[in-house]
Amino acid sequence: MGENHVKKKLAIAALGGALVLSGLGINTAFNTAEAKSDHSERKVENVIFMIPDGYSAAYATNYRWYKGESTTMDSMLVGMSRTYSNNSEVTDSAAAGTAMATGTKTNNGMISTAPDGKQLKTIMEAAKEEGKATGLVATATITHATPAVFSSHVAARANEGDIAPQQIENADVLLGGGKQYFLPEAQGGKQKERNLLAEAKEKGFTYVEDRDQLMSAKGDKLIGLFANDAMAPELDREETNQPSLEEMTVKAIDTLEKDKDGFFLMVEGSQIDWAGHAHDAAWAMKDAAAFEKAVQKALDFAKKDGNTLVVVVGDHDTGGMSVGGYGVYDAKTEVLRDVTATGNYMASKLNADKSNLKEVVKTYTSLDLTDAEINKINAEKNTANAINDVISERALVGWTTPQHTGVDVPLYAFGPQSDEFRGLHNNTDIPNIMAEAMNVPFGEENKHQDAADRKH
Repeated sequence: MGENHVKKKLAIAALGGALVLSGLGINTAFNTAEAKSDHSERKVENVIFMIPDGYSAAYATNYRWYKGESTTMDSMLVGMSRTYSNNSEVTDSAAAGTAMATGTKTNNGMISTAPDGKQLKTIMEAAKEEGKATGLVATATITHATPAVFSSHVAARANEGDIAPQQIENADVLLGGGKQYFLPEAQGGKQKERNLLAEAKEKGFTYVEDRDQLMSAKGDKLIGLFANDAMAPELDREETNQPSLEEMTVKAIDTLEKDKDGFFLMVEGSQIDWAGHAHDAAWAMKDAAAFEKAVQKALDFAKKDGNTLVVVVGDHDTGGMSVGGYGVYDAKTEVLRDVTATGNYMASKLNADKSNLKEVVKTYTSLDLTDAEINKINAEKNTANAINDVISERALVGWTTPQHTGVDVPLYAFGPQSDEFRGLHNNTDIPNIMAEAMNVPFGEENKHQDAADRKH
């Protein structure tokens, strides 16, 4: 484990209170209920690792104001995680995910592969070797960077067609988008000849492709691909027959818990990150709400089971979100509660000349655009992002970049041995702590890369 893990117990007293009331901006007006977590040192049978992609302390604070009360994650707060990659202070999801899956820093863009090209064993692969069931859930394509790092090894995250066949070998449950990466070109897919869905069925997978099929699915192995590409944002999901992140999480747990040896499940709230890239504050808050519902279901299971560790941490910050901004000492996150569609969806409803801009925005946000705001949106090439910027300014949610930033992110944990996550950690500590909690051999194969951690 990294140096930060060795020293963590010395930092508990100094860090705990500051994180809760200052670092994350938790206002004492919210009565944060204390989670009744079991901090014992007994062995963990199951791990549910939940990653809200792009979620930082600013997202946590804005979401609390948006919700109007304390959140499920507030009561689980135990520390912070450092996010830098091997070759940059600002990571991408591939490198951050690799760190959290393998305990090793790599370069941006690489999927569980070291900078020197060596494949890095993942915590999910280690759990599978010990006989545990394994699963991945995401609202992006299931072959996207974060789910990919737990289940595959490729030099570049864009190679989703090379990721998919590895996933049906390493996971017992796969739920998300990305059907095209499992089908041959002859059927409109991205595989040259292989039909991975047919291969999955031969391996005993039940295949589903909409919410109703998912709800009624049986069996010990399950693959659900609910969109050809990514799934719909939570704001737009009612326009589809796709399941929610909460529903996919429940089904994944129900399926995996049949294994008497326990399970490892990774759940990603993928599109919080995409909302941050687009500066779509309402999309970010709505997908944060969807993620919180999934976390609550994981906690409900963990409390009932007693042998399950739940860990929640973002992989990085996206967008440099702020609470307040635009020269005003205030925040109006409640404005976002009336937004019922993403900026992308609103832009798709505009006439070619944008003559219905004011009407469309009013319909989906309850906001009356000023002439200045209309001119601002019309002047931008990316209409959706321009709409998002106007809504963000109305809500006083600031942004500093359309990309990621390198700030530390909050770390949450619940269940047996959750105390082991207290303090400031490197993201590479996380899989090592989980492996130790499960008593799963892990990390020896990856030790040759530890120099990157020590250097920073």
